[in-house]
Amino acid sequence: MYKIEKSDFGYKLTFGGKMDLEEMSTWFNESKEILKTASRGFGVFVDMRELQLLEPDAQKEMQAGQRYYRHMGMKRSIVILDNPILTVQFKRIALQSGIYDNERYIDASTVSNWEEIGMDWIMKGIDPDKNPKNKAMTVKTN
Repeated sequence: MYKIEKSDFGYKLTFGGKMDLEEMSTWFNESKEILKTASRGFGVFVDMRELQLLEPDAQKEMQAGQRYYRHMGMKRSIVILDNPILTVQFKRIALQSGIYDNERYIDASTVSNWEEIGMDWIMKGIDPDKNPKNKAMTVKTN
């Protein structure tokens, strides 16, 4: 399952469940249509808290989609996950697709104010990976 929504900063994407290659391709094709009218410098907020691990063929399609968003003018994106293994998988995908400089990942299972940190990255360029103050403030306690 996926959803694409226009927002004041660019786009909000939601991914959930088990996404196979066919559904990932449908998302990519819909994105191509939507991004035809995108203005350069847009941000992307991606909620993947309900997404399951991707199979290799779906990962490749996701990489292609990430590269396309960047090509069409994406300035920064934040990806929110809720699973440490999926977080590692998507960091690897970003490194392989060459968009890591523009995309950051937050594991919502360990970060309580993930939405605030994500919007700070998109709107202000405050890198959640390089801001120790944010990291110290965001660790969840059980």
